[in-house]
Amino acid sequence: MTFELLSQPTLRLPFTGRSMRLLEWNADPVDLEQDAAHYFYIDQGQTLVSCSSGEFLVGPRMYGCLAGGATIESLDPMARGMVVSVDRFAGMFHLGGPLEETGRLQYIDGCSDSLLIPPGMRGDPCFNYLHLPAGIDQTRHTHPSFRLGLVVRGAGICRTDEGDQRLAVGDLFLIHADGLHSFHTHEQELAVVAFHPDSDFGPTHDDHPMLNRTWVDGVSAQRRRAAGNLEPPA
Repeated sequence: MTFELLSQPTLRLPFTGRSMRLLEWNADPVDLEQDAAHYFYIDQGQTLVSCSSGEFLVGPRMYGCLAGGATIESLDPMARGMVVSVDRFAGMFHLGGPLEETGRLQYIDGCSDSLLIPPGMRGDPCFNYLHLPAGIDQTRHTHPSFRLGLVVRGAGICRTDEGDQRLAVGDLFLIHADGLHSFHTHEQELAVVAFHPDSDFGPTHDDHPMLNRTWVDGVSAQRRRAAGNLEPPA
């Protein structure tokens, strides 16, 4: 199976030795476990987020990452959102939004995307926004790891060898690793937030802005380390 619309409120997915849990929540408070990082998106309604960093009033189209135990409590009976918890992962606290209308980065076939929550280090999970204008026929493609997505605006179709699946606001979906698929829009745009469990992008101990833009005798510390003139961290 390539593509699934998700109807159950929770779903667990193993990935490289970790367990990842998708939770769709509404008006009921949600308690999030301590030994995990929690990537979330508020689709609609006012929400109170409580964690070790404090209490925050979070509105529609906002997103974030919570490090460790936390509570998400609806202040609106119409509140709705998604949370993806990554077990045994030290996430970094983050609040952002609201979503912009289109992405900051050019994607394939006239689409755009934004990196909402970047990987702290190369290989870490990340949270993304994808925007398809009306009238898009995407090239068929795959991803090397699964994708968890939520339709936040508009409507469209996901096309696979198994058939067409119509998408509407509020739909949660799973694209399996290496599943051949494409998205298509007609009269309406389609906007999606998507959790990726891994990345091939981001800083490393030997390649990051603080190191790269530190100059020693006119030479970048990154270049000096690569040449063996500076020791990397133990």
